[in-house]
Formats: sequence, structure tokens, C-alpha cells
Amino acid sequence: MGDPAAGKQAVRLTPMDPESHLANAEGLSITGQHLEAITELERAVALRPSDYTLWLSLGLLRDQLGDPSAALAAFDEAVKRAPFYSQPRWQRGNLLLRTGQYEAAFTDLNQAARSEPELIPNLIDLAWAVSKGDSKLTEQLAQINTEQMGIAFARFLARQGNATETLTQFHAIRVVPGGIRRELVEQLLAKDAFKEAFEIWKGEQTIEAATLIYDGGFEAPLTFDQGGFGWRVTRSLPAVALAMDSSKAHSGSKSLRVEFSGDSSTEPPFVSQLMLAESSRRYRVSFAARSEDVVSGGLPVVVVRAAAGIKLQLGRSAPLSKGSRDWQVSSFEFDVPAETTAVLVGVQRESCATSPCPAFGAIWLDSFSMEQMKQNRER
Repeated sequence: MGDPAAGKQAVRLTPMDPESHLANAEGLSITGQHLEAITELERAVALRPSDYTLWLSLGLLRDQLGDPSAALAAFDEAVKRAPFYSQPRWQRGNLLLRTGQYEAAFTDLNQAARSEPELIPNLIDLAWAVSKGDSKLTEQLAQINTEQMGIAFARFLARQGNATETLTQFHAIRVVPGGIRRELVEQLLAKDAFKEAFEIWKGEQTIEAATLIYDGGFEAPLTFDQGGFGWRVTRSLPAVALAMDSSKAHSGSKSLRVEFSGDSSTEPPFVSQLMLAESSRRYRVSFAARSEDVVSGGLPVVVVRAAAGIKLQLGRSAPLSKGSRDWQVSSFEFDVPAETTAVLVGVQRESCATSPCPAFGAIWLDSFSMEQMKQNRER
């Protein structure tokens, strides 16, 4: 907005210049003289009626003063002069929407969003509000019929926790960037929509059973930004170092080496993985481990927890060996509670009787697997 005094001076000096009247209108608006500002904008458009920005400013001010009919007339003029520009149609569409003219409103809003794709999320928000959270009607109103709009709609649905429709939109998109895929997975996991998150995470990978541990032999590289259903490495654990080791392997060509060098926390797990599981079923986790010069009052242990809610502990292994031992295969069983659809397998240290509780030495982990037992648990 301009200087009120400068605007008046400009009109006195160049009364036939529409820019002078525009500057004066801006100054009058600053001082709350909105009716006078409208008069100045009307003079500006009379001097340069082909300028859609002047009509747009006039429509916005009329709308601000509660005169929707006059505002609509100005927006009509702006659209007439710039039919392919986004802002005239976006502003007219919003006004039509507020006055209940939904079909005409979304015609304008959709065209505006196609001219300016940055408006697509706003368009979806408006359609969602009008449809009162009906995803099918939102899709119809927002005309979700391009790849870009489909991606935006999938992201919106994931944030809303609408897992089924998110998955439907995901499958309708031919190419989903990796960053968007990870975002969808994490959004759905935050809503405990584990099955749908798994379907998006795996993409075109051939994974025979979702309940098996993924890359149980640690053959793939470990990364801190890994999410979804792969191995997750906890950042910034003091005195704990993780690395892939191709010199010692129980199966395949690699294993995971975890080295302890002092005071370290017993939680959270330094490596973990989320997996789907069937509720009210019994499972067995198996793994191989070896140790070298391990000394600690809180030895490493493999723990299984429910993935949702309070993350109830469902089972745990015996503590890994102290001192130095060659590869040993261990296993333990656990029951999945009713209504639980995913579990988290993690490797952490046992609680210590004293704090701080240092740990020294190294362990190697390999050959993780999980299988469902044949019989339901009995109660």
C-alpha cells in the first residue's frame, strides 16, 4: 500500500493517470476510507478499462466491504480481460463458492489451479470442506484427473488418515517420486494404517510375505533416512557404532556389526524394523549373533513390541552372550494381541541396575527371520 499523502498529490499532478488514482485508493484504504478508495479505483478502471489488475483490485475491495454483487461484476470484468490468468478466476471462484454457486465456483477454481499448479492444494482443501470430507465428491469437485493433481490428492488424503483412498490414488499414479512415496508411508504410519503403508512402501518389489523380516541378512546398505518397513537405524546414539561387515557373515555376504565403547542408553533400539502381523496369532523370531569382548551390566537383547498404542512388549530373546562367542542361533516366540496388525522388532540393551551403565565390545547380527506358527494360540 502507498503513502496516503503521496497518493493525493499524485492525483492532483496527473489526474488522467490511472496509476495516480490507484495509488490514492491504496492510501485511502490505509486510513480506513474504503468508500473513497472504491471511487478512486472506479476512476482508475474508467481511465484504463483493459487492465485486469485494476478490476481485480476493485473486486477485492468491494468484496471486503460486503458487496458481493458489485464485487462479482468487477471480477467478471477481470476474467474477461485475462481469461487464462489464475488470480481473476481464483478470486471469482472463491466469491461464487461463498455465495453457494458451487458448479460455477469450481469451474473457475479448477481453471485457476491448472494455470497455477501451486493452487492445487488450496483447491483440494476447498473441495474437501464443501464435500464435508467425502473423498469421492472431493475428487469430483477438484477434478483430480492429472498425475500432478493425483499426487497432491494422495498427500492430502494421507494427512487426513484416509488410508484406503490414499492407496487408491497411489495406484492410479503412473510414476510416484521417491520422496513422495516416503512421505505417504510415514503419514500413514503416523495414523497406524500399517497395511496400506506397506503396500505403498513395497511398490513393485516382490515380497512373498509381508510378515517376514525384510533383508534379515543385512545385505542392503543401512541408511539413517530409511523408513517404512526396512531396517531403521537410530541417530546419535553415544558410544554405539553400527556398520556393515563383509568379513564376518552367518549367511549371505554381510552382517551388522554393533560396537560399544562406553556409556550408552538402553533405549531406544539402535536398529529396528516394522513388520505386519496378524492379530491373535503366534510368531517365532530367529536370528544369529556372535560377540567379541562384550562387557556390560546391560547386555544386548532382541525385543518385539506392538507397533501402535503404548507399544506393549510382546516378547524378547535371552541376553546376548558376554565375552567372545562364535555364531549362535537363537529364537523366541510371542503372541500378537487382538486388534494389533504390526509389530516392531528391535535390538537394544537390557536395563541396568546402575546409571550410567557402560558397555564395551562388539556384537554381530545376521539371519533374522520371523514365521507364523501353524496353530492359533489357545486361551
